[in-house]
Amino acid sequence: MKKYYVLGLRFTIAISYLSAVADRLGFWSKEVSAWGNWDSFVSYTKLLNPFLNDFLVVFTAYTVTILEVVLAIALIIGIKTSLASKVSGFLLITFALAMSISTGIKGVLDYSVLTAAAGSFALAELSKK
Repeated sequence: MKKYYVLGLRFTIAISYLSAVADRLGFWSKEVSAWGNWDSFVSYTKLLNPFLNDFLVVFTAYTVTILEVVLAIALIIGIKTSLASKVSGFLLITFALAMSISTGIKGVLDYSVLTAAAGSFALAELSKK
């Protein structure tokens, strides 16, 4: 059964990342998207990180997007799964902290960010050989 838990976590975490990236790049329809386009995502990044200047906000938005794509690919292919899932967990915890500080804990709970982080850390443990 462990093999199926690992596969399930790998694919659900990866698909979640790819869906979020698709949203900020405008691939989802306006009716179902959170951001809908890159500029809205950058504005959201600024909302979560009000202490950053404009250059660092854009840098952060690109960095997070690239990291999410790389992590998703690593999880789908199964390359360095334990490392990718640990990085994923820390990325999600960082996101949860930024959301909590900037907009409150409700969004973190409503969007299950902590659950996704826990799933990432569980995957890291389950992936150890």
